[in-house]
Amino acid sequence: MKKKGILGLLAVAATAILLVGCGKSSSTKTTTITVGASSVPHAQILKYVQPELKKEGVNLKIKVFQDYVLPNKALASKELDANYFQHIPFLDNWNKENNGSLVSAGKVHLEPIGVYSKKVKSLKDLKDGATVLVSSNVADYGRVLTLFKDASLITLKKGTDLTSATFNDIKTNKRHLKFKHSYEAKLMPTFYKNNEGDAVVINANYAVQAGLNPKKDAIALEKSDSPYANIVAVRKGDKNKPAIKKLMKALRSKSTQKWIEKKYKGAILPVSAD
Repeated sequence: MKKKGILGLLAVAATAILLVGCGKSSSTKTTTITVGASSVPHAQILKYVQPELKKEGVNLKIKVFQDYVLPNKALASKELDANYFQHIPFLDNWNKENNGSLVSAGKVHLEPIGVYSKKVKSLKDLKDGATVLVSSNVADYGRVLTLFKDASLITLKKGTDLTSATFNDIKTNKRHLKFKHSYEAKLMPTFYKNNEGDAVVINANYAVQAGLNPKKDAIALEKSDSPYANIVAVRKGDKNKPAIKKLMKALRSKSTQKWIEKKYKGAILPVSAD
């Protein structure tokens, strides 16, 4: 009996060692990645996929940024493994100005840019000489110009490329609208709430963060077929890393898309394919 007892204890001990060993083995397979993101909606969406990624062996850390300047710098300097806050025209412009080589790992969602006003209910109601406040984000100028062009308030010079257009590309401006564009994007909701200007152009992430619903509150809103979908950006050569591929799979899954639709009630639109 004593012999059997000893053998039993040895068996239990061996099993315990085996389990501990397995635990160590599985932990070594876990990959940690740090992704920089705007607080709304990007960081919220990343937080939603954290549990799923954990199951896939990816420990996702989220670093929140409050501007559009630092995330690409942090990614290029290897402080981040990826970032999630921008669209491709913005990324292309950043690469050009900074001699960068960041690339897109894929599209995730669209934040429709909108025009907001407490003075008029439609772009066509803007009076002659009205002031329109726009951020200094050059990559968004084509989006803004499209909204006013579609409202038949301006025309653009022949051959204008909207992805690189500026307000100098306006050919006719029959209402003599004054586009002022020297402000940080994050300040635009404050201008709107303070009733500054006749109309204010606000990116959807800052609008939602300020308690606005682009779908209901904007007097003009970017169409859902816009090419300005938000992407996850990575350093050149990192797109096919297993952890990045798992991140993109989780962000573009059907469950995540449905969650985005429900969470933001149409103010943020999921993008299922590139």
